[in-house]
Amino acid sequence: MQKTFLPISIDITDKKILLVGGGNVAFHKAGILSRFTDKATVVSPEFQEGFAGLPFTLSKKRYEPGDLTDVFLVYICTGDESLNEQIKADCEKRGILASVCDNPALCDFVSPAIYKEGTITIAVASNAENVRQSIDIRNQIRTLAENKILITQ
Repeated sequence: MQKTFLPISIDITDKKILLVGGGNVAFHKAGILSRFTDKATVVSPEFQEGFAGLPFTLSKKRYEPGDLTDVFLVYICTGDESLNEQIKADCEKRGILASVCDNPALCDFVSPAIYKEGTITIAVASNAENVRQSIDIRNQIRTLAENKILITQ
């Protein structure tokens, strides 16, 4: 079944966000997330270099269902397919929106390619079907803005 994702901006003010995973994909997602909030917790037994420079709480441990207490949104990026599926199931039981990185079929939401300058945010989404094209278009928007062709004020 093909999913249809609604592009929206969601209020994360003072919301607890959980990211599970400490590898490359998790670090990439955490980097994007850090542009919007410093109120996230990252849970992983190990963290790749760079995580300590992010404004998040790092919890060096294995995921447990109790990690979902009072969580609003979850990014699941463990690299372990069965663990990702288990975390997603735990989120569903609690009514928590979850994104299973690199598996749109399991996602409640997907992250678009984002251009952000001040209070202006432009998101380019492809319904999780053509990520490269979304990134290319986002990069074109960035180039337009850098060359003052795109007015963002």
